Amino acid sequence: MQEIEVKYRLHELTALEAALAQRDVTLSAPVHQDDQAYAQSGWSYGQSKIGVTFARLRTQEGRHLFTVKTPLANEMACLEHESQVADRDQMHEAIKQMGFRPTVRIVKIRRTAYLDGIALCVDQVEQAGLFLELETVAAATESGTAAQARLDGFARSLGVELHRVNDTYDSLIRQALSPA
Repeated sequence: MQEIEVKYRLHELTALEAALAQRDVTLSAPVHQDDQAYAQSGWSYGQSKIGVTFARLRTQEGRHLFTVKTPLANEMACLEHESQVADRDQMHEAIKQMGFRPTVRIVKIRRTAYLDGIALCVDQVEQAGLFLELETVAAATESGTAAQARLDGFARSLGVELHRVNDTYDSLIRQALSPA
């Protein structure tokens, strides 16, 4: 399966909450997510991510999730596999031993809602800002860009000010931390 995402800078949370309320959708209570991103040895920022496998280790509410993603059509249309792990520190060392290196730490507060097979995630990302991320799952044979177009149409139907971004959170944080 593919995880398909689109991401937007969110300018006014109250406008989004009102638009969602009109559809009887309420965002969840906030949860803290602490993600460590990893890249394969030999890959560096500025190179294409298409076809390259990346790893992530997430801690949320005392649970640790290990995820690998391989971007297909673009950075936000990925083959994805995820599993819970018992020990974050041991998994961190295992990921490094598999040939990945830590890149960026992504710390965020996330609120979620679900509507018609779409996960709506409002993320306050340290060092990057406030975002709306829409996610869905598609068959491996489906066009990721077509699924993204459907998600974008849904986002635009909300009628709130959004600015679409094509970078993943690790790239956005890296840009924010880079000297101008």
